[in-house]
Amino acid sequence: MDFRGFFARHRIASAVAAPAVLGVAAIVATTFALTSSPQTRDTQLTSSVTECHDMVSISVAGRNDTPKQGTTKLLVDANGNELPAALAGDYNSEWVDPVVNPAAGAVDPGSYAAVYIAYPANLSTYEDAVNTGAANTEQVMREISQACPNTKFSIVGYSEGADVVRRVAMKVGHQEAGKDGAYGIVDPAKVVGVVIIADAGRSAGDGPFPGAKDPSHPDGFDQNYQNGKNPTPGQGALPGTSGDFGALNGKIASFCSDGDLTCSAPQNISLLQLVVNVGRQLNGDALQQDGLTPATGQDVAVVLGRIALAAFADISSQPNWLKSDETFLQVLLKVSDPAYKPGQAPKEPVAKADAIAADNMSPLAYLPQKILNEIIGLIVTNQNTIPVIMSDPYKQTLGPDHTGHHFDYWHDADPANGKPMTSAEYAAAWITHLAQQAQAGKKVDTNAQPTEADLAAAYKAAAPTPTSSAATPTKSATPTTTSAAPTTSSTATTPSPTTTVAPTTTSTIPVTPQAINAPAPTSVAPTETTAPTTTATTTSAAPTTTSVTPTPTTSAVG
Repeated sequence: MDFRGFFARHRIASAVAAPAVLGVAAIVATTFALTSSPQTRDTQLTSSVTECHDMVSISVAGRNDTPKQGTTKLLVDANGNELPAALAGDYNSEWVDPVVNPAAGAVDPGSYAAVYIAYPANLSTYEDAVNTGAANTEQVMREISQACPNTKFSIVGYSEGADVVRRVAMKVGHQEAGKDGAYGIVDPAKVVGVVIIADAGRSAGDGPFPGAKDPSHPDGFDQNYQNGKNPTPGQGALPGTSGDFGALNGKIASFCSDGDLTCSAPQNISLLQLVVNVGRQLNGDALQQDGLTPATGQDVAVVLGRIALAAFADISSQPNWLKSDETFLQVLLKVSDPAYKPGQAPKEPVAKADAIAADNMSPLAYLPQKILNEIIGLIVTNQNTIPVIMSDPYKQTLGPDHTGHHFDYWHDADPANGKPMTSAEYAAAWITHLAQQAQAGKKVDTNAQPTEADLAAAYKAAAPTPTSSAATPTKSATPTTTSAAPTTSSTATTPSPTTTVAPTTTSTIPVTPQAINAPAPTSVAPTETTAPTTTATTTSAAPTTTSVTPTPTTSAVG
């Protein structure tokens, strides 16, 4: 590396000497307190904001997969104050590491770094956790950008972290520069790529690259993700968080596996959507661990009471509500959204009450119109509710031993059908390409194709790694089932069949935030299960690869 490049990356603030590598600026103490506990630390062993990089990947992992003070070496600001983030390596995520780490081996040392955001990745209050994650992410990006104005960013999130990343990316993309030309977070032009894995805010019909010129790949990376395949059906489980990405359109990769109900939930399941909205405001960890007790029951009663009062207040604010077409279920859906503000219309209204065949209405024709609308609206907006419940959505999405569709992204290659890489491999290759361009100081080349080295790095990242968040133990409030994840190997990237043992006793429940970011449920007395290893050999013209199935060593999942 030349001296000019070296000094460009080591910009020292006038009043400070840098302890070591990358860092960020301080977060508000009350925000970070949710993930912190006091500790004694040697700041000389901790990284600082004063070393700059050509590109930084901001990484937000899922539930119970986050750096923690006291167990993880955290970043510090220029004054040595701890920050809610850690360098990859100081913290390891078995799920996100294969996406963000390969780029480091494809560029000069010091040119690239990946950072994990610390946030309360739990379900004590889902909205509080996600909002804190978004605030921490924005602060980290802001401080890196202020210290290192030439640094470019990619942002990567999985599961609960995907919700964080979507919200941050939408906010960054819709910023407007101030009078001085500065942005509140970072200049959107500095964000070169965003990867959202299991995107709960996905709208119905969205493909994997929202706003891209070619629906098969993001702008600036001329490598197809899949050929001639329709978008994944359904929509995200959190439609209130949907929306476009403004200036970041075309730089987004939003991956969703068919059957992962966090992002591919069928439409017309309004009662389940209501349950999800309520669950986002409950202590899901306590409910999953303890069931319905006086304490958790009081929590449920308070939330339901608050929603009911908001519904009646919303109705009373409309003098002609009884003459309107709005149903009480629509009101409940609107006011139960944690982002609801009085007088605010929902982002995605549920189906109208008149969407039912006239022949089927005849027995109800003499009912008062408002009651008729209520009945028809309930039927129309729940046409898929029973089929979803009967399919056991929890097991389908988060099956035992990580067999559910929420974990497809590390082994979903299908070369025979025009999908040569898994979602994780594709994201790793794209981020590696962006890091190489950032090191070269080039603008994004809209006709660029990945090199063999790019793809080799991605495939290398696919190999299961023993490193996991076991190095940084995370305590979960939920009873867990210790299991050995199924390991699948093949001579092609075509997914091989997986054999699982009979799961522990579960109950059929609707899609709730537990189904968004939680391990599969266990019976009251957790049992130990082991999934057998399945090996399959498939002959294919595709290059030999190893499927991206991280080997989990803890119960913490996205």
